[in-house]
Amino acid sequence: MSRTLLFCLIAAAAVAPVRADVAIDRLIEDAGLSEGPVASRDLPGWKPPQKLVVRDAGNLVESLQAEFPGVRFVAAPTPADAAAEAHDADAIVGYCNEEVVAAADKLVWVQIFSAGAEHCLAVDAIASGAVLLTNMQKMASPVIGEHAVAMMLSLTRGLTQQAKAMPEGAWNRSIGDEIGMMSVDGKTLLVVGLGGIGKAAARRAAALGMRVIATRNSSRSGPDYVDYVGLSDELPELAAEADVIINALPLTPETDGLFDKAFFDAAKPGVFFINVARGASVVTDDLVAALRDGRVAGAGLDVTDPEPLPADHPLWRMPNVIITPHIAWYGNNRERQVALAQENIRRFIAGDPLLNIVDPAKGY
Repeated sequence: MSRTLLFCLIAAAAVAPVRADVAIDRLIEDAGLSEGPVASRDLPGWKPPQKLVVRDAGNLVESLQAEFPGVRFVAAPTPADAAAEAHDADAIVGYCNEEVVAAADKLVWVQIFSAGAEHCLAVDAIASGAVLLTNMQKMASPVIGEHAVAMMLSLTRGLTQQAKAMPEGAWNRSIGDEIGMMSVDGKTLLVVGLGGIGKAAARRAAALGMRVIATRNSSRSGPDYVDYVGLSDELPELAAEADVIINALPLTPETDGLFDKAFFDAAKPGVFFINVARGASVVTDDLVAALRDGRVAGAGLDVTDPEPLPADHPLWRMPNVIITPHIAWYGNNRERQVALAQENIRRFIAGDPLLNIVDPAKGY
């Protein structure tokens, strides 16, 4: 069987086939993916799979059926379609909502096409570990890391304010003085959450000449382009050193509302804050207050709380805020997502350990 994967993207936004040509061994090595501790064949309820329900936006099911003729693959373009077909499915690919999972009385495994798993962990069967969940953690890391750095440079170079002034058609060079444009060379970046996204942002920032510090929950180890890695309880002290802070944390009970008034008070005055993680990790009213009084010089937000952000929310009208509608993952990561999905399908059918298993206790 070829380990080079050629097929279509599954994603909520995808409407046409996308060609994926990704060598899975290289992807696993580059992304630092790890196998789960238990082989699929040893999971409760596993038997040689007969049926998989797959969220399909192109010809993925056709491709899978040709590769695995002994298994029946059923395309489910909508959650309702998935629920209708789930009753005898061994696995669901692309959906994790309560209706679909509850309808599947033989379900062993769910694969999702996002890194964030909090919506899936609200489903009892997944939260309890009765159904195994795998996600797309680290697949979008390169493009999200680029997005975070792009936001940082837009803010520090005044591009956000200049872009918002363009409709006036005025050649206003005073904006640069008013906002205190700065170079990031020699400045300190704090990456909160040194996982796949955090490492991608850190590596790019280090290449720009920044001193990079970070926090992670598990250990103090980190790549050589990160100058210091602290544990999560060091966050206030490290925030006081940083000129720019990037939030790359998963949403868990411990990170929900983490970036609040106390955090912004502890941060270095005039810090730039970037959020490419989850909106609910930030207390939005506290961020707005910090932006208004200058404690935060500017914010780049790919995620918000609430989401979508209401049209009349004050964040939209702030000149030192750039907002993108949860699209940081868009880009060349699609082929990577598809490659990982088919590799996990191959492993599940063979009874092998799966990649990117979500730990319900941790939330990621």
